[in-house]
Amino acid sequence: MKKNDVRAQVAIAVQACMEKKAEDISILRLDAQSSGFTDYFVICSAANPRQVQAIGDEVDEKLSRLGHESSHIEGRNQAEWLLLDYVDFVVHIFSESARKFYDLERLWKTATRLQLADLEKPEPRKAAAPAKRAAGKKAAAKSAVKRSARKSTAVKRRNSPASKRVRKGK
Repeated sequence: MKKNDVRAQVAIAVQACMEKKAEDISILRLDAQSSGFTDYFVICSAANPRQVQAIGDEVDEKLSRLGHESSHIEGRNQAEWLLLDYVDFVVHIFSESARKFYDLERLWKTATRLQLADLEKPEPRKAAAPAKRAAGKKAAAKSAVKRSARKSTAVKRRNSPASKRVRKGK
């Protein structure tokens, strides 16, 4: 799925949370190295179990209308922590006490915090490709220098008087 499609879906989920008066909404873009299972977290709080359910139902309904079904839902019965997994992003709806207890923002502190307005803009292009290529060339040059140094050290050892005596058996 395209990155901008995922960003649009996350934006829809956030808007659905806002419509049902979710509190303290956080959007986290997870680092690719630290999270291999999803790209975004939407985290919000609700005042009571009914509101947790209502927010979850609204998110599910809005995305379902657009053809995006969740792959997994957890916590519908307990209503302390409702998790809606859409593969590329996960929506966490907490009761206030559960949110303080689990503190996902602290656990994922390396994630980039976003605002709804950030999602509505197209994702900026990465300019890191030339820098990566330059870094790759530097690394290749360093390893070539190391190989050459190892070879010259090996040749010096082979031609040293001590190694000649060992080969002759003296």
